[in-house]
Amino acid sequence: MKKLVQLIIFICFTLLYGSCNNSDNKTVSNLDNNKKENEVPIDCPLRKQGIDMNHMKPFADMEKYIEFLERKDRAIWQRPDTVISSMNLKGTETIADVGAGSGYFSFRFASKLPKGKVIAIDIEPEMIRHIHHKVMSSDIKNIEVVLASEDDPKVSEKVDIVFICDVLHHLKNRAEWLNKLSSEISKGAKLILIEFKEGNLPEGPPEKIKISSKEMLAVVSQAGFTLIRKNTTLLPYQNYFEFEKK
Repeated sequence: MKKLVQLIIFICFTLLYGSCNNSDNKTVSNLDNNKKENEVPIDCPLRKQGIDMNHMKPFADMEKYIEFLERKDRAIWQRPDTVISSMNLKGTETIADVGAGSGYFSFRFASKLPKGKVIAIDIEPEMIRHIHHKVMSSDIKNIEVVLASEDDPKVSEKVDIVFICDVLHHLKNRAEWLNKLSSEISKGAKLILIEFKEGNLPEGPPEKIKISSKEMLAVVSQAGFTLIRKNTTLLPYQNYFEFEKK
């Protein structure tokens, strides 16, 4: 009789332990599944464009450059809120942020466009990856990313505004690039260009690689744009130009 009781106790303990163990396994399995579901598909846009992810720089290697672009003191002279305010947005526009970099302006635009959209464009896959990762992890619904090339900005004809900040002076073939941009957008679309002023300034590129206002106005005009507004006092080190596609 004693042996029978011991056997029953042993069987009950075994069943109880097995049940708890299975429950733990299910919990771990559920956690793994949840983790997979929460993983951000950071490379989807790049894979779609045929980018080999194995040749991209890791996140850690890009952190310093991103930190440089996002440094707090930049806002003192870049004045992003002032720039956006001067654009008089209605909140329904589609803006192409060409040369978006870390998304310095892209994310600010997105917050001002409740019924609009931002298309963040850059030629660096790592920057596109960074913006896309932030968009997905922050659940931002109105930012798309596009990987461009050096000779094609790849701007959609549906955009209302093309925003280009501190990019034009980097371009080798400015005339060709601007002509390509002009061919991609619709008549009446706006082009906003921000470039560093001439002279010795505490911020900005070396004088030898800057583009003068005279040269810029000439090349942009030849690409089919008309200057509708110019502000040389909005920013301390940069000029603000607003054009319209003819």
